[in-house]
Amino acid sequence: MMIDCRGSILSLCVFLAFGFIIAGGENLPPKPKVGLGHEAQIGIRGSILVFGSGSYSYIYGISFGNCTYAVTIETTCTKGADTSNYVSLRFGDTNSNDILVKHLNSKHLRWVDPLQPQVLDDVPRKPFQACMVDQFQIRGQCVESPVCYLYLKLTGDDNWRPGFVQVQVLEGSHLSSNYFYFRRYLPRHVWHGSDLCDKEVTPFGIKYKRKIFVKKTAQEPLLK
Repeated sequence: MMIDCRGSILSLCVFLAFGFIIAGGENLPPKPKVGLGHEAQIGIRGSILVFGSGSYSYIYGISFGNCTYAVTIETTCTKGADTSNYVSLRFGDTNSNDILVKHLNSKHLRWVDPLQPQVLDDVPRKPFQACMVDQFQIRGQCVESPVCYLYLKLTGDDNWRPGFVQVQVLEGSHLSSNYFYFRRYLPRHVWHGSDLCDKEVTPFGIKYKRKIFVKKTAQEPLLK
C-alpha cells in the first residue's frame, strides 16, 4: 500500500500508516492454547477452528487425546435373542481411526427405553437381554470424521440377535454415527457389521468395500 504524504498532512499519514500495520496484524491466526484437562480457547479466524474440552482437543484438523462414546445397542424380542456371551465392538471413521473394545459387556452403563429417550435403570445390569436397549460408555482415541463403520463379534456358544447400534460422540455430535441395523443372529467368532465409508455407485446400485482388519499391535490402543 502506497501512501502519498505531503506538506501539513504528514502527521496524519503517519497515523494512518501505523493504523494499517496494526490492522494487518489482526489477520494472523491466534496462537492456540490447548491443554488436556482444562477448557481450551475457542477461536475462529477465516477457515481455522480451534476448540477443545476436557481431555479432547482438535486443532487445524488434527485431534489428540481421548473421546467419550455412548454406544446404544438394541437386542430384539425374538425367542433366544439374548446372550450371556462376550461381545466385542469396533468402529471408526474414514481416516483409519479404529476404536476396538474387546469386552463390551464390562462397559455397560444403563438400560434405556426403546421408545423414549429416557433412562429406565441407572444401575449396571446384565446386558443384551431380549427386548432391551442397553447403553455403554467407552473412551478411546478421537475420530476426525463421522463414524461410518461398525462391527460386532460374538464369542461363546450362545446366539444373539441385535437390532440396531448407534455411536454418539459426546465431544461432537456431528461426528456421531447413523443407525447400523443387524436384525439377524450374529455368526460366532467373526466380525459382522457394515462399512459405509467407501462406496461406489454401480449400474446395479451402491457397492460398499469390505473392510479387512489386521491384528492390533502392542503399541495400538486396545480397550478391554
